[in-house]
Amino acid sequence: MKKFLKRWLTEEHEHPDYPRSDFRKLRHEIRSGDVVLVEGRSRVADVIGMVTRSRWSHAALYIGRLHDVADPRLRQRIREFYDGQPDVQLIAESQLGLGTIIRPLNVYQNRHLRICRPRELAYEDVQLVLAYAIGRLGTNYDVRQILDLWRFYIPWSLFPRRFRSSLFRWKPGGGTRTVCSTMLAEAFASVSFPLLPLVKREVNGDVRLFQRNPKLCTPSDFDYSPYFDIIKYPYMDFEGPASPAYRLMPWEGSVSLTQEESRHYIEDGLVPPAESLPPPEPKRKRRKETE
Repeated sequence: MKKFLKRWLTEEHEHPDYPRSDFRKLRHEIRSGDVVLVEGRSRVADVIGMVTRSRWSHAALYIGRLHDVADPRLRQRIREFYDGQPDVQLIAESQLGLGTIIRPLNVYQNRHLRICRPRELAYEDVQLVLAYAIGRLGTNYDVRQILDLWRFYIPWSLFPRRFRSSLFRWKPGGGTRTVCSTMLAEAFASVSFPLLPLVKREVNGDVRLFQRNPKLCTPSDFDYSPYFDIIKYPYMDFEGPASPAYRLMPWEGSVSLTQEESRHYIEDGLVPPAESLPPPEPKRKRRKETE
């Protein structure tokens, strides 16, 4: 039953045949310690998106190539979970049905991706963040935490106490199970790098930060965080000699939309400028009612 449920939750919808991200450029610009946000296409991704109201349903930590990991013991640890070539770009992630694993970056080359880069994170702290994630390899995926996150957004009065969310029972050091965003939040918290901290003012006017409970963190939090720079590599960019360059983008051509795509996109030309639209019809005056 568990295997069937996992298979059902991780089954992916058909993906569009048009790319939204330029993966070739992204893979050349990405750095070790960057967080990669992924727009998911599975049922569990739909649940996460519904709860968080965001398209970003998954987050992974970019490790880099094997030689980008400074500690030889960590490189050996990676080899225990990945036996590919040493020059392959790697990510660490937690996936339903797979647990916490190492995979090549190019498994997401046909997805909509976004890079969240921790601002001014020192090299030695990047290595510590990588070390934390590598140390969690082999950890199982925490399905209950996804359910707890869903229950967290439902009024507590609707559930008996024994059925309420256990998200607030987090303890330092993690457990035997985790999810993608929690593992990454813990990794950055291990070097005191903020994600979405609580800021409180002391009596003397100083401020104090409080790290957020990692179990409450979602992939979209890395997008919202003011401490992470958002880097996008669109498939069609504003590049060209003319100014403004976006006017040279290919809005016209012979390719057509499918029936499903036509519900969300415009095929017969672009939206006309306001001055070319017909004037609005004058309002008709209501006839006065006669007694």
